[in-house]
Amino acid sequence: MTDRGLWISGYNLPAAGRDAYLSWLHDTYIPRILKKPGVLWAAHYASDKGAPVNEPSVARLLHHTVDPSVPVGNDYALLFGGETAYAFSRGAGAYLHHAPSKLHADLSEADRKMLSLRTGERVCIMTEVARRDGPEANQRDGTLVPGACIQLGTFNLDNTECEDELLAWFDGWRFDALGKLPGSVRIRHMVSVSGWAKHGVLYEFLSRKARDAHFPNLRKMYPAEGAWSDKLVPKLLHAPDSPFLGSRIWPPLK
Repeated sequence: MTDRGLWISGYNLPAAGRDAYLSWLHDTYIPRILKKPGVLWAAHYASDKGAPVNEPSVARLLHHTVDPSVPVGNDYALLFGGETAYAFSRGAGAYLHHAPSKLHADLSEADRKMLSLRTGERVCIMTEVARRDGPEANQRDGTLVPGACIQLGTFNLDNTECEDELLAWFDGWRFDALGKLPGSVRIRHMVSVSGWAKHGVLYEFLSRKARDAHFPNLRKMYPAEGAWSDKLVPKLLHAPDSPFLGSRIWPPLK
């Protein structure tokens, strides 16, 4: 695993200035961050608003935090992959000498103005626990960039017993199921080193069409494990609007 660290930002944008921001992000900001030591890839996704993330039987089981201190941005998800989570540290200088973050030290005032357009930004820096390739992993063209469609869940649990069950759920079912599911590129389980959510799961799919065609069939393929999911999912406290379901807008799809 060469890219165990992930820097994930979910956020919203106003209509005014959106096109200029996206051009700046894709052409200026992302290439600049990719030059930082230890940063290996970037991917930007737009939420598929209004689309059903889960089949109705699962969606009704989801619980979301109502804590007003947790930001609610979910229109876009910007992901950077790094060698480790340390690639996304602000740097000791930011705390010892009040220096700018090592990630943003070279940003101009114009750049900072663009960043300030983000609203409701929710950030997690995560480290990977495990991953499993799916049947479509060979469609990645040899790059580390996630697939054309992602489903990203971020959540907390109440106690250690629930976390033990979650670990068993991933190990004993979910990873194996996504490793065999048509349309699946990869699944990753992550834990947070910074941010509200302690746990994260990143599903990558070949396309949104492939995801919608096959993901709902997991319950039919594995009915016993589906019943287990029905008992586990209500124990998760998701971030606002989690899971995020979106299609990649950068790098452009071929």
